[in-house]
Amino acid sequence: MAWHGLHGATEALALYQAALSATHPLVVVARDVRHLRMLESEIKFFQNSAAALNTHLLPDWECLPYDLFSPHPNITSRRLRLLSSLPEMQRGIVLLTLETLLQRLPPTDFILGQSFSLEVGREIDIDSMRQRLMTSGYRSVGQVMGPGEYAVRGGIFDIFPVGAREPFRLDLFGDVIEKIRIFDPEDQRSLADTEAIRLLPAREFPLTPDAINLFRRKFRHHFEGDPQSQQIYREVSRGNPSPGLDYY
Repeated sequence: MAWHGLHGATEALALYQAALSATHPLVVVARDVRHLRMLESEIKFFQNSAAALNTHLLPDWECLPYDLFSPHPNITSRRLRLLSSLPEMQRGIVLLTLETLLQRLPPTDFILGQSFSLEVGREIDIDSMRQRLMTSGYRSVGQVMGPGEYAVRGGIFDIFPVGAREPFRLDLFGDVIEKIRIFDPEDQRSLADTEAIRLLPAREFPLTPDAINLFRRKFRHHFEGDPQSQQIYREVSRGNPSPGLDYY
């Protein structure tokens, strides 16, 4: 299918109509971020309740190779939320730029394999849960404020799952989840109860022992000199997701 002579918002209207008639998700590659944002707003403008269609934006990392910082946790959360839903998506529009399209993605089995659920009444072992969260890239903090963080205080287990829009507070009675509550990270006050939550990996790469050994081996192969002199090598060897590790 080819369109010619589209002006103004007719490009977004044509994409919307094509996605409505398609039997699979439509991937739209924008020229740049400005074009991407414009298409997103225009496609949403043409939507109506009678012909609703999910429009998803796969954001760029907003950092460069060898930067000494990683993508913002909110960006990683949005990306993983979308990537985890793609295998089950029947229809919709996925918007992204060419740079994002060329970037390597984690395999589907990694995202789904590292995902798990917690529900009221389930018995959990805190030490095992800490190890599982660390392997998935979560950070232990004193107070949960952003995606990918968790905190344990006595019988309270706070966690902000990647892909979620709010953090959750698990009330434990011994090793059993007695209650799960949504809470506001700003004032830490509970808002509502829920029965279950889904946890995605906190990063787009694993930190398992096998993955760490693979990183160490490839780092020594590609970079000359003493690898122990490089902070990123030392931190990953300890199992820590060093800032700037994502492009590696």
